[in-house]
Amino acid sequence: MTEPLTRIDSAVAGLSISPKDEKTETKPEKKTEKKDKGHKRVSSTANGVKNINDLEKDQIPIEIAIETQKLGWKLNTSPGLLEDKEALSKFLVTPPVKKIDLHFPLGLEVTARNLKGVTIKDGLDAIYKQFKKKADDELGDKPVLAGFEWDPEESWTKLIVHQKKEGAPPPSKKSKKKGGEDK
Repeated sequence: MTEPLTRIDSAVAGLSISPKDEKTETKPEKKTEKKDKGHKRVSSTANGVKNINDLEKDQIPIEIAIETQKLGWKLNTSPGLLEDKEALSKFLVTPPVKKIDLHFPLGLEVTARNLKGVTIKDGLDAIYKQFKKKADDELGDKPVLAGFEWDPEESWTKLIVHQKKEGAPPPSKKSKKKGGEDK
């Protein structure tokens, strides 16, 4: 039993380590610099962006952006096609969070994530990812986003997704589509 210990001791105190010591002297300096900066993912998090679970612990209420009710967005169309680009860049909830679950009444749940704060576009992208391959008739009788609801009594960390029958895009688009179908 003493032999393995001496081998380990000799490896630690031996000559073979002195060249490694020179190499490790430069490496730990780099490592300590990285430690001072923090973990890579932590540094990519924007200031003021919270974890939804921390908000629940501290009982901090969240507010949903009102712009989500005005989009008139169909669940199987790309959020990039929406005209209101400014609304897409706004935070989905205040205070901004890193991730939030979006719960549909029939049980589907998607998660929107963004380390710099979940935006409306992030929420729509998460929903679109689930519905992009569905045809219009597969979406059911309510294919348009009506908005989100936060019910802290049901779940502090989830938003309930509400849907409606018709969207509210500008009338010119609807009339063009209807006109194109009639012709």
